Amino acid sequence: MKDLKNMYKNILKDEFPQEMTINLSGQELKFRKKTWIIDNEEKGLRYGENPDQPAAMYEPVEGSFELGGVALRSGGYGLVSSITEENMLQAGKHPGKTNLTDVDNGLNILQYLSEKPAAVILKHNNPCGAAWSDDGLYKAVSEALYSDRIAAFGGAVIVNRAIDEKTAEFLAANYLEVVAAPDFEPGAFKILQTKKNLRVLKMPGIGRLDELVGIPFLDIKSLTDGGIIVQFSFSNRILKADDFFPASASKDGRKVMARKPDDREMQDLIFAWAVEAGVTSNSVIFARHGCTVAIGTGEQDRVGCVDLTINKAMTKYADMLSFNKHKESIYQLRQRAQNDARARDLLEEINVETRKMRAGLPGSVLVSDGFFPFRDGVDLAITQGVTAIAQPGGSIRDAEVIEALNEAVPQVAMVFTGQRSFRH
Repeated sequence: MKDLKNMYKNILKDEFPQEMTINLSGQELKFRKKTWIIDNEEKGLRYGENPDQPAAMYEPVEGSFELGGVALRSGGYGLVSSITEENMLQAGKHPGKTNLTDVDNGLNILQYLSEKPAAVILKHNNPCGAAWSDDGLYKAVSEALYSDRIAAFGGAVIVNRAIDEKTAEFLAANYLEVVAAPDFEPGAFKILQTKKNLRVLKMPGIGRLDELVGIPFLDIKSLTDGGIIVQFSFSNRILKADDFFPASASKDGRKVMARKPDDREMQDLIFAWAVEAGVTSNSVIFARHGCTVAIGTGEQDRVGCVDLTINKAMTKYADMLSFNKHKESIYQLRQRAQNDARARDLLEEINVETRKMRAGLPGSVLVSDGFFPFRDGVDLAITQGVTAIAQPGGSIRDAEVIEALNEAVPQVAMVFTGQRSFRH
């Protein structure tokens, strides 16, 4: 029988060419396949999304594109595609496609969060936790991880400040696949080195992420029949409070307008909308005090996404209570409770506290990557104590949605982003 464990350890040989060129109406951008000398051997990507998919990564090395008077990104930023052996402080099990695309999506989010120390933890190319903080990187990292402790297991952590020893010790105490940072303070890397399978990336270009804001890249989607769709990449237009639009709409000849968020709510909405740029649609995010409370991804209907994200928040909150009080996950406690009366009592205590606290959702804000086609999703969020919402606007029922906010006690705030943030 095939040794199934070994298939995840093998480096799959690829037959992709060393160079690739894309030509757009005479404009050329040349790429070179990325390989590294690791353990005295030249190696490219471990494999693609799965162990039986050969893969290669290419770095842009020459040329540029301009379309419609807009200059597109063409390399030179020192990010994922230009990682060298010097950047790869520790190769761990050697990176595959999913490791690097997780890092890349973390950078996609962090480009909008350069104002403060920030951290994003990703699994399967979606953020499972994110935070930024005026109190330093350690707080941002710990809050991002504890916002979804279970999903963070085996995740990729990407931060926008140099990692200090305290943060390194926290990271080393958890099982992670990748840690990427612009730098590491003395002693921090030595701590992370104790985790032999951890991929540790030093990427100075993270310190220049703000330079990328507003400059799109050529986003290429491949189709099943071999065709492609090209588009400009998404560019977040909400960088400060004034970038939001007031939420207003007309109904039956009268205008309705939502309450404007206060300063705290605005900051949380700016933060959450930045994180939304890296989330698979159809999605919503609950956030509070600069940290995600729950991230709902890839659902098919808006109200269902809100509902599932609330339930997700409940589970994650109960898990943190279980872990902090009993040093086991909520799933382990539930399993024990099937045959152990004492465990059943402990589980009931946690369930009661989770319901009482409503999973920490009261006082949170909500962002939605698409508009609300009906007021039901907003009504559901309001029952959980959400105080402010940001959404694209543009629904034929915007007025009904705003009425739901104005009927709430206390009144819930809303702003429009004026852009959708779908990511397929």
